[in-house]
Parts: sequence; C-alpha cells; structure tokens
Amino acid sequence: MVLYFTSNVVSPSALIYMGKDKFENEDLIKHGFEQDVWFHVDKLSSAHVYLRLGLDQTWDDIPQPLLDDLAQLVKANSIEGNKKNNLTIIYTPWSNLKKTGDMDVGQVSFKKNNLVKRVYVAERINEIVNRLNKTKDEQFPDLAQEKADHERLQRRQQKEKDHERQQDELRQIQELKQKASERSYAAIFDSADMKGSSNYRNMDNDGDVEAFEEDFM
Repeated sequence: MVLYFTSNVVSPSALIYMGKDKFENEDLIKHGFEQDVWFHVDKLSSAHVYLRLGLDQTWDDIPQPLLDDLAQLVKANSIEGNKKNNLTIIYTPWSNLKKTGDMDVGQVSFKKNNLVKRVYVAERINEIVNRLNKTKDEQFPDLAQEKADHERLQRRQQKEKDHERQQDELRQIQELKQKASERSYAAIFDSADMKGSSNYRNMDNDGDVEAFEEDFM
C-alpha cells in the first residue's frame, strides 16, 4: 500500500507519497520516476517520503512552503524523530539513490553526496501535519506498470518534440533557400537592366551619340 498526500501550498498542488513499511519502500526505490525527490530524516529511521515534481520543475528550486510541508511530514512519520526537536531532513533526486545487494531492506545510499540537500526542522507543527493528513489517500498501485506507462508516455512526448524541432529546422532551411533564391533573381534582373541600359545608346563612328530605333516595318 502507498500513502498519497496533497500539498496545496503551491499551485498547482503537489503530489507527495510514501510507503507504509520498509518492504514497500523497496518498491518505491525501484520504481520511482525521474522527477521524484526523496526525503528522509537525517541519521534516524523514518518513512521514505517522495515529492513528484511536474515536468517543468527542478528539485533544487522547490518553494520553501512546500519544503516545510515535506519536512513536517517526514518528521511526523519517524518514530524517534517525531519526539525530537531540531532535526535535519535530507533530500535528493530519486535518480541519485543507490541500492546495492548487501544493503538491508529499505536501506539506500547516494551516488553523489553533493546532490544531497538539507532542510532544518525546529519542531513539529501540528497545523501542517494535520492539514496533510486530511488529504491522505491509501492506494494499492501497480508501481511497475505505472513506471512503464510513464516511460512510454515520455518517449512519445520526446518523439513529438523531436518531430516538431525537425519541422522547425526544415522550415528555417526552406526560408533561407527562398531568401537566397530571391536575392539571386534580383541580382540577375539588376544585371539585365544594366545591360539593357548600356545598349540603348551607342557612339557612332564620329563619336556622336546615336540612338537606336526599333524597326517595326
């Protein structure tokens, strides 16, 4: 079972989710999305809480009110951390999580430590925790299928973007060719005009100007 929460401190609302136990955490670690951000109490046991970002959002510019919501939810779902003040919550992109075969169930480390950020929590704020708990929704999703569907959608969207980019490039090339062709025709006509002007008058043998006349007979 996966627990889903909604944070309304940002617009559009943010989707937050976590596993009920360490075994479900294993599935969440395995089947996370690229835009997911993982949250956990530093140096203490706690739930693995995830924020699912929108496609146009990045993990390093999460608004502070949303960070506060996530930090409070993580603290509230730590048996030891919920009783303590002055905690640190760590967070990192899902893609930075590292899982090896010798780790315990639900345990993770990081590929790059410099991609781990921290948010300080002075104390539990019941107003935030209660607000989030009112949005809690228990579901039993097929995480593997969800990820497969998501990746399929991303591939299709990427193909559409690539196609649009190719069409834009073709249009730009055609426009450049058209402009080059117009300049070439203009140059030909300018040259023809110059030649026509030079043949309109000629010098006779005495050096006088002689006008050519067309013979219509």
